[in-house]
Amino acid sequence: MPVTGIGGFFFRAQDPQGLAAWYLTHLGVGAPEGQFLWDQQAGPTVFSPFKETTDYFAADKRWMLNLRVEGLDDLLASLRAAGVDIITKDEWDATPEVGRFARIHDPEGNPIELWEPPATTA
Repeated sequence: MPVTGIGGFFFRAQDPQGLAAWYLTHLGVGAPEGQFLWDQQAGPTVFSPFKETTDYFAADKRWMLNLRVEGLDDLLASLRAAGVDIITKDEWDATPEVGRFARIHDPEGNPIELWEPPATTA
């Protein structure tokens, strides 16, 4: 198969440097200024277009970034301490075989879903 994964995620920002710094500081996403590559762990990636009328994320947003995380509870504690608003819903975690979820927004209002996949058993 010719495609081996997502090679980048590009989007417009009012303050690209400031937003890049926010993602790196709070989520560890991206690379330090002047660098372009972020080496990430191999793992599952969901690629799923949604119907135009979905209520899974805000109607005024064309996309939502989903980030695969480890240690969701610790990350949420860190984000709360930094003053980041967090949304959780029991129904998002109702299917343990799918994992756990939380939502945040970056400083420009872009939705971010944090996904902790279920622990694998060997």
